This record gives sequence, structure tokens and C-alpha cells, in this order.
Amino acid sequence: MNKPAADDRASARPTRRRWPAAGAVSAVVLALAALIPATAHAAGTADCPSGTLCLYSEQNFGGDRLTLSSLTGSGTCVSLVDHGWAGRVESAVNTHSASAALFPADDCLGGPYRVDAGTGVADLGAFVPLSAWVPSAAK
Repeated sequence: MNKPAADDRASARPTRRRWPAAGAVSAVVLALAALIPATAHAAGTADCPSGTLCLYSEQNFGGDRLTLSSLTGSGTCVSLVDHGWAGRVESAVNTHSASAALFPADDCLGGPYRVDAGTGVADLGAFVPLSAWVPSAAK
């Protein structure tokens, strides 16, 4: 996959107000990422800890679970490639009080797939996320 030219990257970046730049934050802080086997629950959120973004390897919140949370006040970009989750995410739950986002590029660039606060997406369809924006830790 070709990286966009520098001019294209600037125009592809999400607005700073909604999705803060994560370059410096990513270098300083690693998001908590624990791979925990999980089974599907009827509500989909019962096994996802409060204040986190949970990604599942199967539709309807089943299979393996990757739990992400930010350890910074501004949130962070997490590479799913670095965590062995490239091409594995089929559903997601956001138990945080702020929106999270999934991105088709490994560096939180491109058109985001928003996961609103307190919601889940049972089937991401053809969208293949390679990174995730995780909101700041709840205070």
C-alpha cells in the first residue's frame, strides 16, 4: 500500500478538534492493549471493561478480544498492525464516554469509522481497520 505524499497526508488528517494528532503521544505512551479470549454476549458490551475500546475477531462481539485504553490525557493512536490485529477486527464496542475511531491506515490516517461513545458495531462489513484512535482516560 502506497503512503500518501506529504501534501495528501495533511488533507487526509482528521480535524485536530475531533482526533488530536497522535505522533508525539504514540512515541511517549503505549496504549494498554491486552489480548483476552472472549465469548459473545447478548448485549455485546458485558465483557468490555468500562472506559475502553474493545475490538473482536468475530462479528457480534465474539472470538478473541483486544482491549484498548489511553494512558494519556489527550488520547492515543494504536497500531493494530503492531499488535498482530491487522485484518482481524470484525466488530467493536466503545464503553468510553467519548467517541473512538478505526482507521484504514496504520497511523490513524484516512477516512475514520467512528464508534460513538457507549455503542457497539456488530459487523464492520468490508471495512478493515489498521489503527484505532482511543479517547483519553476518563477523569
